[in-house]
Amino acid sequence: MRVMKWSMIALAVSASTSQFAMASSQEESKGFIEDQSLTVLTRALYMNRDFKNEPNTRQSYREESGVAARAIYESGFTQGTVGVGVDGFAFGTVRLDGGSGRAGNGLFASDSDGNLEDTQSKVGGAVKFRLSDTVLKYGNQFTTSPVFSTDDSRLLPEVATGTLLTSKEIKGLELTAGRFNAISSQTGMGDDGLGLKSADIVGATYQFTDNFVGGVAASDVEDHYKKKYLNLNYTLPINEDQSLNFDFNGYDSQDQGQKLSGDVDNRIWSLAAAYAIGAHKFTLAHQRSTGDTGYVYGVDGGGTIFLANSIQYSDFNGQDERSWQARYDLNMKTYGVPGLSFMTRYVTGDNISTADGEAKEHEWDFETKYVMQSGPAKDLSFRVRSAFYRTNTSYTTASGNRDNNDFRVIVEYPLSIL
Repeated sequence: MRVMKWSMIALAVSASTSQFAMASSQEESKGFIEDQSLTVLTRALYMNRDFKNEPNTRQSYREESGVAARAIYESGFTQGTVGVGVDGFAFGTVRLDGGSGRAGNGLFASDSDGNLEDTQSKVGGAVKFRLSDTVLKYGNQFTTSPVFSTDDSRLLPEVATGTLLTSKEIKGLELTAGRFNAISSQTGMGDDGLGLKSADIVGATYQFTDNFVGGVAASDVEDHYKKKYLNLNYTLPINEDQSLNFDFNGYDSQDQGQKLSGDVDNRIWSLAAAYAIGAHKFTLAHQRSTGDTGYVYGVDGGGTIFLANSIQYSDFNGQDERSWQARYDLNMKTYGVPGLSFMTRYVTGDNISTADGEAKEHEWDFETKYVMQSGPAKDLSFRVRSAFYRTNTSYTTASGNRDNNDFRVIVEYPLSIL
């Protein structure tokens, strides 16, 4: 592994931990076999996007569906001063529907003739070492860092390849540092489907109190850009049934080197306030972007961004954009239907700078989810998501965003085998 670029060591990653679970301390290790686990997640996804008012020269309708299975094995750590373990995974997908004329939603890769693949598969793994409360992992991993996150919004997640160090030696403080040199896309089963040279990340989160947590993050993606991130989250308990939560997220991105992601000069932040009372939660959020460009995703985990107004279709992150969100959540457990929930939100954005003048956009989302609470199908979930997105011509020209009705049905069944 090459030496990391430690110029951003004062900044840190707030959530750059693997999705593989890890016991909290080497002293608690029961053994390589004794602490092992094997889980299988089956996901079925139907997705269509209907682009309104499209000229005949552009594809106006996309529709795909498929089923994916992901098996993840996690060993425990061997006993002793330094514990050793391994993680592994096997992924597979089967296409149910979606011809070449309706492709484009990102569920499947295309073959050399431009037709969607009928099946896809991928296997991988990592080796891990633990000393006290510090874990070093090398190999294929899933990351959730706000500056380097593997996207999981389709049938299968992206997979990053590299080294990640996670330390929890001080109570309430988590430190992370890593270097990744490849990341596969959600449809590309190769090791570097997104064209990553290298990405260095560092970070920390600290639990100041039971109700207040803060995190900072930074990444250095070679020949693309550098990013810095800040999160502050505070919950004010009012009484047993009521609480008020404030969540601030902010990014600063600048291009570097060969500028393979183009010009990047952006600062973007969001502040959300959520009031929860019984089964209901009401959220208001404001988001603002400044700089010479909008936010650029690039190759550091596809399309992930940790902002309040990053929603189903749009992320409201155009150049100079200002956006507002109103959201309502309902948990039906209070009304005698545990596992059933509803959500709706509306986001509107304006002041977007484009070559053709100021642009605007807005989106209205609806979501319903039900999770089985007992029986042989316990934890089986059904989720319906819909989004109605509209923008004006100047923003379509600048960003490629188009008027769109986005509809998805997601069924998931997690199963713990070991």
